[in-house]
Amino acid sequence: MTEPKPLNWQPAPGIGYTVVRRPDGGMTLTFTDLSDATIQHWLDFAMEHLLGADRLTRNLYDLRQVKDIPEKAIRTAMSANSDPAARYIRLAVVVANQAVADAIRKIYYSVTPETSAAIKIFTDTDEAEAWLARPLDQIP
Repeated sequence: MTEPKPLNWQPAPGIGYTVVRRPDGGMTLTFTDLSDATIQHWLDFAMEHLLGADRLTRNLYDLRQVKDIPEKAIRTAMSANSDPAARYIRLAVVVANQAVADAIRKIYYSVTPETSAAIKIFTDTDEAEAWLARPLDQIP
């Protein structure tokens, strides 16, 4: 079995997210805010991980504690997920409710993003985990 790569994440003052390694080798990121500082810290962390991406990975972004998801955060995530190395990622995003999911989709689809990662938005963690658990060769 291949060893998971190092997490290389450290908490920082004023940063509103945490990261843990998933049993499947991916990561779970839990966000409590999407301030500019949090978005920049996440972007730096995400891009560092994409540099070494060499195998299929399952990630879960838990945004249920975030009540307002700014358009800037969505566009930054879309940009990061358009990196060619993101093709190795299946990303489940869990939000608090359907209204938040619809707001993200409205922005996401308004620009017809060309993302490399397989991304799906959920309001139920169990559904997100079930989607992530599918064999990685079944990306859609």
